Amino acid sequence: MFRAPHFITRHTRKKTLQLHTHVRLFTKFDSFGDSPIPASKQRFVPTSGTYPKGFLVGSTHVGIKPSSKSQPDLILVTSEKKYETFGAAVLTKNEFPAASVVVTRELVKKSGGRGLKGVVANSWCANLLTGKEGLEDSRTMSREAARLVHGKGGEPGEDAVMVMHTGIGGQRLPIDNIIRGLSTLHQNMGNSHDHWLQAARGICTTDTFPKLASRTFTLPSSPNTTFSIAGITKGAGMIHPNMATTLGIICTDAPVTPSALQQLLSTAADKSYNCISIEGDTSTNDMVAIIANGAATPSNSHPPIDFDSSSASQSEDFIAFQKMLIEFMADLAKLVVRDGEGATKFITICVRGAPTYAAGKHIASVIARSVLFKTGAYGRDPNPIGVLAALGYSLIDTEFAGQDIIKPELTSVGFVPIDGGEELLFVNKGRLVAVDEVRVKELMEGEDVEVVVDLRADRTEGKEEEAIYWTCDITHDFVTINGDFGK
Repeated sequence: MFRAPHFITRHTRKKTLQLHTHVRLFTKFDSFGDSPIPASKQRFVPTSGTYPKGFLVGSTHVGIKPSSKSQPDLILVTSEKKYETFGAAVLTKNEFPAASVVVTRELVKKSGGRGLKGVVANSWCANLLTGKEGLEDSRTMSREAARLVHGKGGEPGEDAVMVMHTGIGGQRLPIDNIIRGLSTLHQNMGNSHDHWLQAARGICTTDTFPKLASRTFTLPSSPNTTFSIAGITKGAGMIHPNMATTLGIICTDAPVTPSALQQLLSTAADKSYNCISIEGDTSTNDMVAIIANGAATPSNSHPPIDFDSSSASQSEDFIAFQKMLIEFMADLAKLVVRDGEGATKFITICVRGAPTYAAGKHIASVIARSVLFKTGAYGRDPNPIGVLAALGYSLIDTEFAGQDIIKPELTSVGFVPIDGGEELLFVNKGRLVAVDEVRVKELMEGEDVEVVVDLRADRTEGKEEEAIYWTCDITHDFVTINGDFGK
């Protein structure tokens, strides 16, 4: 996510002199930005889309990225002023949050989601560890975006714009450039596929391709009304969940109340962005926001999706929207993993037979962080013993310890071919089994690998919910990108 600049400390015989002078170093970000999309990743970039009504999207280059880069570095996504719009966000739990996280958290808390009209975001500068000045820059960026789009100042009770930063830490934003750039950007906003795709490019840092998705859907109460949802996201490194991971901006033209929107987003994040890992580091800037304006039913003919906290069950529309949002956000999150820094494998980890989803998810997350397993996958070694080792220590000193969740004599590990063929079993009830080496080679040569850990191999089909996690391998290129760029 970021690389902080260095400060120079010089020692004399009398005292230590610290010169707080910014030194422009070559960072890993300098290797990215204008490179062509790799041939293997081009299939993940859509050439068209169906975008929600009543939204405007814009992007521009204001000089946050070096002048040698032509990609945008400032974007704005907002609902049109005429629609009553609500917003929600999930934010990093890192104890060193960037200014954008602090400011957006304030806006969400004070507004309760009402009047959150959009998101302004920049790349190449994380605005992290920049003190009170950095916080004020972030607030200024939010207020100026709100003023331009809606003619208001973004104070509580008024229309407001959430803010996101991503990039290098320890540097302040060029806020004057951003203010001037917003004026230009605002005049060229639209809702075409190119507007959305350029916005996706505008939040890229070490990404090798822009990440954009869209789809249409219906709701049980209005089967003849077509709603739309679209989202952009970014991320390739410093990825491990603890709320959401990376940045994500999602818009829908379905009507949803603020309380329902926050509940829907939080639940969906837990089963999508919170289920990915690249190297196991939770960023300081992570945030996913969603905006709903109801523009698909402007006559208010469709009641908004609502959340009843006092009820054990929710409406059919709520349930249907939740299912759709989980799937949609999972698709966005998986694009992040597919673009993992230096990655050659996309790995799905499925844990079955845990007593609760939370326990299964925790086990899957530990396996997803196993360096031995991930480097083994890069070397085309399925390494089932590495999987079992990670499984064996996964519950130590956790709330799940001492519950006999893991029983070696009942545990099996297999790999599932991407073509849907028969599962290749490596461990059956705690014992290694002979495998067809030709099938193993074929299995590990592919880009996609799926690992299935079954904690109760002797059970009949039950109602346990599978826990799914997505990760990638760790390669020589990952080390080069993160360790050798300054040499």
